[in-house]
Amino acid sequence: MTELAEIILRSGRAGVELALFVLLPVMVVMLTLMRLLEARGILDRIVRWVSPLLLPLGIPGLGVFALLQVLLVSFAAPLATLTMMDKGGASRRHIAAVLALVFGCAQANVTFPMSAVGLDGLLTLLVSAAAAILGATAAYHLFGRSLEDRDEGPEPHPKHRSAEDAKGVLSVINHAGGEAFGIAVGAIPMLVLALLLVNGLRDAGIMEALGALLDPIFRWLDVPTAMVMPIVTKYIAGGTAMMGVTIEFMNEGLITTADLNRMAGFLIHPTDVAGIAILISAGPRVASVLRPALLGGFLAIGLRTLFHYFWFL
Repeated sequence: MTELAEIILRSGRAGVELALFVLLPVMVVMLTLMRLLEARGILDRIVRWVSPLLLPLGIPGLGVFALLQVLLVSFAAPLATLTMMDKGGASRRHIAAVLALVFGCAQANVTFPMSAVGLDGLLTLLVSAAAAILGATAAYHLFGRSLEDRDEGPEPHPKHRSAEDAKGVLSVINHAGGEAFGIAVGAIPMLVLALLLVNGLRDAGIMEALGALLDPIFRWLDVPTAMVMPIVTKYIAGGTAMMGVTIEFMNEGLITTADLNRMAGFLIHPTDVAGIAILISAGPRVASVLRPALLGGFLAIGLRTLFHYFWFL
């Protein structure tokens, strides 16, 4: 009983520290920047400039906005955009492309905090954006070609807060700070439970046995067996939980920054059990195009995995 209590307290302390001292400051800055850009209309102008280039690939204006949201805010930020597409009458083929785009991107709520411990964040974001666009194109033109392609109405336009004066700017900053705090605090339970699971498996010797079992494969890939737990955690509990486990292992010297960058394409994206469940909750029409969207997302993740592995080899 004493050992269990010690593991719980150790995991809880690490999870809370990670959420409040790593995730929260980064998300405050990034969300404030994102919301100010929205309020001043800068993001809308970017969307208008980029949309004509991406529309032939199957990515509408709202898709560009979803891309910026996942790259600059979090994996859950495009949920509102997907809901707008679901209720606004966007074609299922366009929805599939945008969902694939989100599945293939590196989410800001993991990329930016992990940049503080050695991840090449800018390269990760740029490569993920390019690969996600390719995945979305494949979802539209290949995997989802049998889906209906006619929009049922004009494309809706996202509404943003105004920041025309000092009061408006202060309101946007306060709102963004509240959002960031909500993201950080909301991540604490998953971080604590993930770290508790990993610490429990380590103390029970299960992680060591699993590492020994997979050692030939990881040795062939020149990846440390310690990456087993971040990978398992990622695909079961999500990116935030994976981040907590990975940073804990890096602090212990089990994983290096080179290992992190080499595996970033495979680990940093919303395509896991938790991420998929959250994103398809945007609406029934979004859920109905999950298969072509996942295929497009898997293509993007595969391309990113190969790039990161060989670039940092």
